[in-house]
Amino acid sequence: MQELLIAIFNGISIGSVLLIVALGLAIIFGLMGVINLAHGELMMLGAYATFVVQNIFNSMGEPIANTYILFAIPIAFIVGAIAGLILEKGVIRFLYGRPLETLLATWGVSLILRQFVRSVNGVLIIGIIIFCILYFGGLYFVKKRRSDWEKIKNLARAIIFFLSLTISIACGFLLKIPGLIKPWFSARNVDVTAPVWLQGGLPIGEFQLPYSRIFIIILTAISLLLIYLFLNKSNWGLRIKAVTQNRSMSACLGIPTNQVDTITFSLGSGLAGVAGCAITLLGSVGPNTGQNYIVDAFMVVVVGGVGNLFGTVIAAMGIGITNYLIGSGTIALILGDIETMKMLTNLFNFFATTSMAKVMVFALIIVFLQLKPAGLFPQKGRTNN
Repeated sequence: MQELLIAIFNGISIGSVLLIVALGLAIIFGLMGVINLAHGELMMLGAYATFVVQNIFNSMGEPIANTYILFAIPIAFIVGAIAGLILEKGVIRFLYGRPLETLLATWGVSLILRQFVRSVNGVLIIGIIIFCILYFGGLYFVKKRRSDWEKIKNLARAIIFFLSLTISIACGFLLKIPGLIKPWFSARNVDVTAPVWLQGGLPIGEFQLPYSRIFIIILTAISLLLIYLFLNKSNWGLRIKAVTQNRSMSACLGIPTNQVDTITFSLGSGLAGVAGCAITLLGSVGPNTGQNYIVDAFMVVVVGGVGNLFGTVIAAMGIGITNYLIGSGTIALILGDIETMKMLTNLFNFFATTSMAKVMVFALIIVFLQLKPAGLFPQKGRTNN
C-alpha cells in the first residue's frame, strides 16, 4: 500500500510538471487557436534564466546563494513573457487565422531559439542591442518627420530593417574580441543545483518524498491559483474570457482584441518560463530541453479540453499518474499478486519502462479521443476569428 502511495505521489509530481508546462499552452491555444511549437523553447529560456540567476547569487556567497530560486521564478516569468511578446508582435500577429503558417513559423522560431542558446555571446548581444536601437529609433524618427507615414510605412520598415541589420552585422565583425566571442552556454547541458533547503526529502517509512518535487507541486498550485484569480477577478482576465467565448461580439462591445491577444500570449509565455525554472530542479537543462515536454503538454491540453483550466488540471494529473504507475512497474507489481491476472501482469511488465509507458499512454489517449474528440470538458460558446 505504501509503495502505491509513493507511486501516486511521484505521478502527481510528474503531473505537476506537465501542468505548469501546459498552463500557458492551454491559455494561448484556447484563446487564439495558435499551435505554438516554440512553447518548449520559451520554457528552455526560463531554465537558462534560472541558471544565470543561480550563478549570480553563487558569486555572492552564503546565505544569499540559497535564496536564488525565489528570485529566479519571477525573472524566468519575465524572460518568458518578453520573449512571447516579441514572438507575438513580430510573427504571430501577422498569421492569425492561418494555423498551418503559424505552426510552421513557430517551428522555425523554435529552431532559431535552440541555436541562439548554443551560440549566444557578447558580440551577438551587442549586435542585437544595436539593431533594436537603430530599427526602432529609425522608425520613430521617420514616423515623426513624414506626414505621409501611412503610405510609405511598409517601404520604410523594409529599408530601415535592412540598414539596421547591415550595420549591426558590421559592428559584430569589428568586435571580435576574445572575451566577447566566447559562447555563454554552448551546446552542452548546464546544471542547476537546488538550494540546500530543497535537497533531501521528507521521510515516509522506508521512502523519501523529495523536497524538490514537493516544491514543484506547491509552485504549480500557486501558479494555478494566481491564473484562476487573474482570469476571474481582474478586468483583463474577464476580457480574455470574453474573447475566448466570442471574439466578434467582444470586439463589437469595445474590447481591444489585439491587446487581449498580446497580453494572453505574454502571460502564457511567462508561465512557460516558470515551468523552465521548475524543471531545473529535476535535472540538467540544454538547448533541446523544451522538446522533451512539448508533445506531452499538447496532449494534456487536448485531453482536458481546449482552453479549460480545470480540464487541464485533471488531464495533467491523470497522464502523469498513469505514466508513472505503468513505467515504474507499480501496476504490474499489484496485479502480480492476483492469480487470474497473469496475462495483464505480463502486458504491464512489457510496458514497464519510461519510453514504453509513454507508448501505452499515447495509445490510451488515442482511444479516449475517439470517444470524446473535444476532450474531458469541451469549450462552451463560440470562438469566432
